[in-house]
Amino acid sequence: MASLSKLVSFLPISRRLLQIIWPFLIIVVILVMLASESINIIMATRAYSEGESLWSKGQKQAIFYLLRYSETQSEFDFHKYRERIGVTLGDRKAREELEKPNPDYAIAWQGFIEGDNHPEDIPRMIMLFRRFRHIDFMAEVIALWTEGDRLVGEVTAAAEQLNRLILSGRGDPGNLDAFRERLLKIDTELTPLTDRFTRTLGDASRKTKFILLLVNLAAAGILVPIGIWLSQRMVRRGEEAEEALKLSQERFNLAVSGSNDGLWDWNIVTGEVYYSPRFKQLLGLSEREMEGTVSALMSRLHPEDKETTDLAFKEHLQSAAPFDTEMRLKTKAGVYRWFRARGRSVRDAEGAAVRMAGAITDVTDRKMAAVELFTEKERAQVTLASIADGVITTDTDGWIEYLNPVAEQLTAWTTNAARGLPLQAVFRMIDETSRKLASNPIEMVLREERTIEVAATMLLVRNDGSEVPIVQSAAPIRDRSGHITGVVLVLHDVSRERQYAAKLSYQASHDSLTGLINRTEFEQRLSLALKSASQLGRHHCVMYLDLDQFKVVNDTCGHAAGDQLMRQVSGVLQRRLREGDTLARLGGDEFGVLLENCAPDNAVRIADELRQTVSDFHFAWETRSFGIGVSVGLVNVEDGLYTLADVMSAADTACYMAKEKGRNRVQVYHRGDSELSIRQGEMEWIGRLQKALAEDRFVLYAQDIIEVRPERRQGSHCEILIRMLDEHGDLVPPMAFIPAAERYNLMPSIDRWVIRTAFATISRLRGEAGNDLGICAINLSGASIGDERFLEFVREQFSLFGVSAQTICFEITETAAIANLEKATHFIRELKTLGCLFSLDDFGAGMSSFAYLKHLPVDFLKIDGGFVKDMAEDPIDHAMVVAINSIGHVMGKRTIAEFVDSELVIAMLREIGVDFAQGFGVAKPKPFGPRLRVASGAA
Repeated sequence: MASLSKLVSFLPISRRLLQIIWPFLIIVVILVMLASESINIIMATRAYSEGESLWSKGQKQAIFYLLRYSETQSEFDFHKYRERIGVTLGDRKAREELEKPNPDYAIAWQGFIEGDNHPEDIPRMIMLFRRFRHIDFMAEVIALWTEGDRLVGEVTAAAEQLNRLILSGRGDPGNLDAFRERLLKIDTELTPLTDRFTRTLGDASRKTKFILLLVNLAAAGILVPIGIWLSQRMVRRGEEAEEALKLSQERFNLAVSGSNDGLWDWNIVTGEVYYSPRFKQLLGLSEREMEGTVSALMSRLHPEDKETTDLAFKEHLQSAAPFDTEMRLKTKAGVYRWFRARGRSVRDAEGAAVRMAGAITDVTDRKMAAVELFTEKERAQVTLASIADGVITTDTDGWIEYLNPVAEQLTAWTTNAARGLPLQAVFRMIDETSRKLASNPIEMVLREERTIEVAATMLLVRNDGSEVPIVQSAAPIRDRSGHITGVVLVLHDVSRERQYAAKLSYQASHDSLTGLINRTEFEQRLSLALKSASQLGRHHCVMYLDLDQFKVVNDTCGHAAGDQLMRQVSGVLQRRLREGDTLARLGGDEFGVLLENCAPDNAVRIADELRQTVSDFHFAWETRSFGIGVSVGLVNVEDGLYTLADVMSAADTACYMAKEKGRNRVQVYHRGDSELSIRQGEMEWIGRLQKALAEDRFVLYAQDIIEVRPERRQGSHCEILIRMLDEHGDLVPPMAFIPAAERYNLMPSIDRWVIRTAFATISRLRGEAGNDLGICAINLSGASIGDERFLEFVREQFSLFGVSAQTICFEITETAAIANLEKATHFIRELKTLGCLFSLDDFGAGMSSFAYLKHLPVDFLKIDGGFVKDMAEDPIDHAMVVAINSIGHVMGKRTIAEFVDSELVIAMLREIGVDFAQGFGVAKPKPFGPRLRVASGAA
């Protein structure tokens, strides 16, 4: 290409010419000022339109995130809500400031900035508001704006209320549903307001443009005649033509400079090129930064675009082909942007191009949008190809357009083969029960213009004639204007779900290890048997079997051996039962047997045969052999007198008694057996205690321990006690449930609850002014002391709640300590390294108290209350208290007397020299701090 020529030279203006054109210069200045002011007003109305769009979008997005926050309760969603509501609140701040008689424009400016308005638009928006706020259309806009802000205020109030509900843990579904309805109501009220706001702004913009047009025309109509009249006074008629030409040139230059496109004019003969100011501005250059040559442009051309650009110029110059091409040019910032270049040439008499002019337009945003659109389309195609459901799309006449790979597999049709065929040819559905042809879902979608979901399972007849069970749904495909352009059909293969359902049904009723029915199925069959016993007078028997030596095998040879033992034993038991009898694995090494229509004598015989069969069975594992036994609890079901819970509880109790009486025996349950009744009563506490733990129905009480000598009383000392709340909220004393909890190994769980709750309460009370708790004594059971994991749990609670170890005294009963002296000593020594104190409770109740005392590093001896309460009348009890106190002091331990119920006993204890006293005569138990619910993860 030839080089472009330089920019058009400015002709010298003579003094006379200046005298001619000065009136028109004034006219132009006035018109430009009017035009500028008109543009400012129009741009201000446009800015308000854009601001309304941002306001509406911010409000919609804020409500969206707020609704999602009510569902997810995620702080991220609430943060996003505050971010988006800030747009509407910023605009409100600006409006409220501008309505003041003497507004602070900095505050208004900041408000519009927070409303995401462009900084260049803000001065115009302030100008339009202040100048025209009392004009009818602007006043209506402001009124709508004010009403919208009021509704937004309701949104913010509802949001803060929701946040408080969720943070306080009261975000239950009822509150949240009411909140969502409130938000949707506010959103419903906002939608017509925003529509009216938009329409009012549109009307205002059109009215403003019309008024400004009239003003500009009127100004031009007045000023131009004045200019002409002034010019006629100074120049001749011939010079007026020259002035008109000059004015035309000025207007052309104004049009060029005001155009959004960059203009260029290439003199092919001289090689000079004119680049308009806008041309250079698009490249980020000033007017003097680019030479008027072709090479100046070509040096900025992207290397990959040079060949196509040269070819486009060449074809246009040689054959007059249309010149319309796209290219990338480097800006001053070093970034390539896309431009569309168009132009036409002027040719001489011989047809040779002598001049070419055109324009460039920045199309970077359009190119990027096209790339994003293509990427989105690719992503949609990949998504459709990747999802697990079949997807078929059709046009509005039901002709197939697309099948994704899953749909191809389901129908046994390919997309190429199916495209252009009616849906009925590819998609044949029949009812699974009636085998009748199902209705066409596309016809339903087009008729009702909504999404159709078919809940019933249908059979899809594939191209090869086979059938697949599916569930289907169909939805309309709409264009931007909302018109339906097609239908999408989604098919879900439920074959695997049906297989899973059958498998889950079997697994739900059978034990995976032995293949026997499980506890749930056993109880269902037992319920039916109990009903037949009640209604038909039939007699059934239930057995509860517990293997006696299973733990030995499991601990010695491992779980694999234990599993094999369970399988073999279940097979042995099954072979000894009658046809129609039910054998179930109830859990662990426990089995259940239901003997239907079986007399009591026959039931006892069968039970003993099962016991003997297991006794005769020898389990071999690798090189070792084990003999095992089974304890059997037998219950006869007569005349429907038992419920399911009664029967299972009675059988379990009888089995337990069989174990306690020596194992490998049959124990028959009788209602009048007092020993079984006591044991059954204790077993009933298991469920109650477990439920109370799950529902956090325990409370703590505290009983003060005082120093016997008043002059020595310093600080405070108390023992923390536990009480249970029954199902009606009434207090249950500890001796009603502690024996059962100890027998059935529930004390470690209760001890964990006590420590966790007590530490949380102590931590809270010590943080409050005026609370001096001193030493707090906490009772521990023997089962907890022997559990190494319990020791780690206590350490974790000290770390978690920050309670000082020096203020905690753990109480251990003498019998529990002596029963496992080594573990008790280890437990005490480990926690004493932290600074904890220890007290030996019920001292003197055992027969070897003094012998073991020297091995236990405790700080306090609690003299058994059985000696203390009668010491005033019984000299032996008095002597025991004296002896225990003396030995304790010799060994450096402080003594505490329990069950102190009178001033006389206190006086005797003071005389003996006992250090502390506890009992109803000193202080009654009282609630220990507020009732707290503490996280139980550490347990």
